[in-house]
Amino acid sequence: MSRNRARRVARRAGAALAVLLAGVTLAGCVAMPGSGPVQRVDSSQRSEGDSQVRVWGVSPQEGMSPLEIVRGFLEATTSDEVDFETAKKYLTPERQRQWDPFHGTTVLSTGPALDTVAAPPLAGGETQAVTVSGQQVAAVDAAHVYTPLRNDYVETFELRLVRGEWRIDDLPDGLVMGEADFERNYRSVDTYYYTDLGPEDARVTNGRGVLVADPVYVRRRINTVQETVRSLLDGPSAWLGPVVTTAFPEEAEIASGRAAYIDDSDALTVRFSGIPAGLPQAQCDRMAAQLLHTVQEVSSTQISEARVANQAGTQLCALSAQDAEELAPGLLDGQASQAYALTEERTLAAFQGEERPEPVSGALGRGEVPLRDAAVSRDEKRAAGVSADGSSLYVSPVEGSDPLGEPVYARSLSDDGDPGLTGPSWDGLGDLWFADGSHLMRMRDGQGEPERVPVAGLGEDQRIEALRVASDGVRVAMLISEGERTTLRLGRIERAAGEEGVSLAVNGLRAVTPQLEHVSAASWAAESRLVVVGRPRDGVEQLQFVTTDGSTPTVTTALPGLNDVTGVAACESDSQPLLAQTADGIARLEDSTQWKLVPGDGSGPFYPG
Repeated sequence: MSRNRARRVARRAGAALAVLLAGVTLAGCVAMPGSGPVQRVDSSQRSEGDSQVRVWGVSPQEGMSPLEIVRGFLEATTSDEVDFETAKKYLTPERQRQWDPFHGTTVLSTGPALDTVAAPPLAGGETQAVTVSGQQVAAVDAAHVYTPLRNDYVETFELRLVRGEWRIDDLPDGLVMGEADFERNYRSVDTYYYTDLGPEDARVTNGRGVLVADPVYVRRRINTVQETVRSLLDGPSAWLGPVVTTAFPEEAEIASGRAAYIDDSDALTVRFSGIPAGLPQAQCDRMAAQLLHTVQEVSSTQISEARVANQAGTQLCALSAQDAEELAPGLLDGQASQAYALTEERTLAAFQGEERPEPVSGALGRGEVPLRDAAVSRDEKRAAGVSADGSSLYVSPVEGSDPLGEPVYARSLSDDGDPGLTGPSWDGLGDLWFADGSHLMRMRDGQGEPERVPVAGLGEDQRIEALRVASDGVRVAMLISEGERTTLRLGRIERAAGEEGVSLAVNGLRAVTPQLEHVSAASWAAESRLVVVGRPRDGVEQLQFVTTDGSTPTVTTALPGLNDVTGVAACESDSQPLLAQTADGIARLEDSTQWKLVPGDGSGPFYPG
């Protein structure tokens, strides 16, 4: 964690209104969402899912046993009180002043199990102890960042008598609750930061990066707009931080006593302290864009404008929703005007509306080399394809009469069991990516000599089976096999200037579907979401969405069931329907409610990317 971020998190933890909290295919769009103005009371009530129904804790009653005290305390921590005042009544006076509920949240698969145990004697009175246990499935830290885990959780709560009543005197900081309570009390929100491509920043058209989603968890009904803005100001997560940046000054924070609010004209206004005089207009606009796109997700209406003001209320800039589109997430997603697939003859084909896919006119569509996998660039001008035996990679225009030419990368297969190269993937910068065994490769602008990109944490006995790079060029999803197990991992693409030019490395490799023993397909489906096909241990194949932090998306329509799925394709911009490869052919999800088979004999559907 950066020093600045650590400082911000520490400062927030002490604030009263702080809120805690990889036969494998990938598809995507790629083949792998006192004075001042009159303010509304509690503007967070306009947030999606922020019902005005509130849940309150029950204070401890006379004569409660140690077990009942701990149970009551845990129940009170799931209430909608801002400062957990009722929960604190279950603690001794000393512990009330010391306990930090915002230290983090432990999420268990079910509600905590309680049991009384022997406690060591304490000077001054009788003591008791209660164990709180369960199967931990996740942790949310003080910076609101979610991490999936699979641990046995056991903590001991020690109690002592206070004026004849049991109270908790020793307990861990933070909260502990079952998954159901967590999902009721907290929701995932995408905060947005600009890509930091280092020496390759100039490759982005506007030269100032594109917005990348960084999901955090905030409480649903407790000042949601305010806390979402606070989370944005805290800066990016430790995982994403090395490849993104923010337009906000280091000292910027919401002005004391001035709530962020959305008014009747649907304009978002935030007063800030720590904004230096003479702030450049362009920087202020970039701050406003981060605000608008971040807060939009928790607003029940379309935000019309984001206004940045100083502590005195003087407006520094205002960015309309229309103007904010020039700094919107997904600017590098591409057109995604149509989907693609391979024909029965193993040629590249494009879907024409809802009709059967027809071969493209370019060399990869004419059958000069039968293909096993293919990908189309995000501008839909170039295509890359891997030969049927997996030994060679070709790049050619999607349309036209040019001959195919020699492969841009080829190697000899070691034996009949050598699978060769993975399917290729294009990022939004126009770079082409693929893997050869455990070696990740990049071709800048889809041409020239491929360069090897080291992947930190990838063992010698592991293999990259498939990959797709996000349009932003700073995140890569990979299916990595080890023995009989294949998992979905997310990596961070870092760039640095070196003596021989730009050097790349993938760091921070992490699992995002730890509950699945085998992942057979995955696709980027939005800025912070993937759709995956996989099965848990001793379970059946599942088709589901997952957030890049490993959590289940808070707001997502459940996918209808589909049998024998072996591949999936989604579009990052969410502008095209979900496609799936099944034993019966390609299926298209219509109106998010029903699967329908696509005419023709196509296979391996994918969107540009």
